[in-house]
Amino acid sequence: MKREVVEGFYRALTARNYDRVALYLDDNIKWSISGPVELLPFCGQRHGKAAAMDVITRLVPSVLATRDLIPDMKLVDGDCAAILARLHGTQPNGRTISYRICHFLRFRNNKIVEYSSVLDTFDAAEQVIGHHIELPKHEAPTSADDDLVAV
Repeated sequence: MKREVVEGFYRALTARNYDRVALYLDDNIKWSISGPVELLPFCGQRHGKAAAMDVITRLVPSVLATRDLIPDMKLVDGDCAAILARLHGTQPNGRTISYRICHFLRFRNNKIVEYSSVLDTFDAAEQVIGHHIELPKHEAPTSADDDLVAV
């Protein structure tokens, strides 16, 4: 697979040229974005081009009215690609959010057959709801003198 295919997909995605994005997706694509579906409805697993396009064209814009994906690193190896980036976006209410994101892509015949996105879900969720999430306090485990502790 050529790096040009990866670059072309991201140019189309960044420009929100959805007709062009669709050209890069296999009809049976496996699409997965990690995260809390209750706060970020574009997260979860989907199957097929129509479902992936629904995420891109409807679900993502319902949370992020505007968005820019700024790649930090791209690695293309054979039929796979990995991208580390920062997503900057504006919610429909005007609040700006920004979080780290990784994409892992697998291609066949220059089309994406697997798309897996891992994002800093805790950071993204806090920004979407507009405040810090309070976690329950846990006491640190105590160890006896003869316990082995690895760090």
